[in-house]
Amino acid sequence: MRFIFILIIALSASTKSAAQDVVDISQYKGKVVYLDFWASWCIPCRKSFPWMNEIRQKYSPDELAIVAVNLDKERKLAEEFLKKYPAEFEIVFDPAGSSAKKYQILGLPSSLLIDRNGKIISTQTGFFKKKISLYNSKVEAAVRQKSEE
Repeated sequence: MRFIFILIIALSASTKSAAQDVVDISQYKGKVVYLDFWASWCIPCRKSFPWMNEIRQKYSPDELAIVAVNLDKERKLAEEFLKKYPAEFEIVFDPAGSSAKKYQILGLPSSLLIDRNGKIISTQTGFFKKKISLYNSKVEAAVRQKSEE
C-alpha cells in the first residue's frame, strides 16, 4: 500500500496527473477546455504534445485548460512516452477507456474543444502539422468568446 501511495505522489509531481476514470468537464466551467485523447503508441501524438505545450503557454490557466487523457492499458507505457514528450498540462490516465467511450472517440489522437459553458464546439481526429494554424485559430476564437451566464 505504501508503494502505491508513493507512486501516485511521484507521478502527480512529475506529470501533473490526475488518476480518475472519466473526465468531469464540469470542474472546468468558465474555462475553455482542450480535451485530448492519446496513447503511447500513437505516432501523431508525438507531434501534438509540443503544440499543446505551446498553447498552454499562450493562454492563462483561467482561460484554457488542456486535459490529455491517456488510454494505454499499462500506465508504464504512458510514463515512458511522457519522459520523451513532457506535458506542461494535465494528464489523466484512463486505462479502461471510460472517457473515450463517453465522448465516442474513434481514433487517436482525438481532441474536443469545449467552450466555457461545457458545450463541444469542435472535434478532430488526428494531428497534422499543416493544420496547426487552424487549430490555433479555433482555440483563440473559443478563448475570446465570453461565457453565457
